[in-house]
Amino acid sequence: MRGRKSKVVVELTAEQRAELEKVVRSRSVSAGLRQRCEAVLAIADGLAFTQAEEQVEMSDKHLRKWCRRFIADGMNGLQDRPGRGRKPVFFPRSRGADRQAGLRAA
Repeated sequence: MRGRKSKVVVELTAEQRAELEKVVRSRSVSAGLRQRCEAVLAIADGLAFTQAEEQVEMSDKHLRKWCRRFIADGMNGLQDRPGRGRKPVFFPRSRGADRQAGLRAA
């Protein structure tokens, strides 16, 4: 095989493999989670990163990121982390009458 060897090696236990395959087969999980589980399974099956990239349609950078997160945190590492969210328009604790009237008028 050409290229350098990867430092990211994914070794799965029987329980982890079963859980990943269950998520891949499930129809009620998000498409992103399913793709991440397929990526981890592909790397664990011994595919090179270039082959796994094509199979799961994910960039090398993201493929490595999700594998590292799976190694560190298991299945919890494949979940979406909360984002920053929208910044509040006003502070929730300052709900005076003047504040609410201004919001209703807008």
